[in-house]
Amino acid sequence: MSAVNSSSLTGSAALLGETMKAIVLSGVRRLEVRDVPRPTVSSHEVLVRIASVGLCGTDAHIFAGHANYNTNNLGHPIALELQPQILGHEITGIVDGVGSEVHDLVRGDRVVIDQGLNCVSRRRELLCEYCRTGDSHQCEFYREHGITGLPGGLADYLAVPAVNAIKIESDLDFISAALVEPLGCVIHSSDSVANTRSRFSLNADNSDRRVRGVLICGAGPAGLLFTQYLRAVLGYEGTLIVTDPNERKRALARRFGATDAIDATDSDLVEGVREHTGGKGVEYLIEASGSGVIFASIPGLIRKQATVLMYGHGHSGNDLSLLNNIFFKEPALVAAVGASGGFGVDGRPSIYSRSLKLIEQKKISVEALITHRYTTLTEVESALASDMKSHDYVKGVVSFS
Repeated sequence: MSAVNSSSLTGSAALLGETMKAIVLSGVRRLEVRDVPRPTVSSHEVLVRIASVGLCGTDAHIFAGHANYNTNNLGHPIALELQPQILGHEITGIVDGVGSEVHDLVRGDRVVIDQGLNCVSRRRELLCEYCRTGDSHQCEFYREHGITGLPGGLADYLAVPAVNAIKIESDLDFISAALVEPLGCVIHSSDSVANTRSRFSLNADNSDRRVRGVLICGAGPAGLLFTQYLRAVLGYEGTLIVTDPNERKRALARRFGATDAIDATDSDLVEGVREHTGGKGVEYLIEASGSGVIFASIPGLIRKQATVLMYGHGHSGNDLSLLNNIFFKEPALVAAVGASGGFGVDGRPSIYSRSLKLIEQKKISVEALITHRYTTLTEVESALASDMKSHDYVKGVVSFS
């Protein structure tokens, strides 16, 4: 086994002599199953035996070398060769051990994990200004399991603060529960839009200020969750257009409430959107594709002073001058990331709790999104390297239960 930086693989947990299996990213596109130190819990933590992990586009970006969020104090990425990473941040599992100060979780509890460590989960006496205002994802001391160098869920076990474990009270299966985190990201982003001062808003009393047309660019898991959230939770009844080159994804978008789903590679997207919006364009555009090509079309897709949610990641290989024509229309540009937010009375993340309830109550359907299921760590490499690019792929989940 190659040498692995122990601090990047164990987080705050202490080490004993025991080991566990994990799939370790030790370089760009270099994954291998290794024996790594198994964590033990401190007094306020729980040890979770991993049951399922959703595979995310962020995992694929890190795997392919397009992104590295494990940075030093100056914000410079730390090479994987120096600090290998265990990916996986959409995590569910079973509590296998509890610290001496944990009294609201017991061994055997089924949980969803908030992978982010903030002032509350770190038990800091003085909360930073972001945690005090319910913006815990921007905590001054924020770190994430599976993303910023802390060990992720693609392993046998993970130790996290007990407040980062949200109990599953229903009979919801672990595979579906893995989508609590991505839905939480959609909720957090939607909350950010609602709290942004802009000309147009959903369901506004004043018809001149009401969003009448929405365009979602990308019908991956995020785009499909946004479609459902707009219809089933926010009660939006206006025109809702989704664009994606994949017919399977477009069909799902229509099933979940899209007015129309357009293949922009086969038709003129601007013409299609204008046709559905009386020639005006949309008041709200959600960029969830991560494709930089879409930026050239945005000026023709939106109304003046529309709201544009920058949700997708990637956008490589594009000239930033594309933004000039977008800025000319004076939109409200909203950038939101992660599923964190405020805290419940028990210190647990409120958005994760909201997300879990929506899936448990079947207000948001996730089963149809899960097209690929994996049962071993050895399958992760092919999932990230090739399966995600296949025509029939929407969402993959690694399940150990």
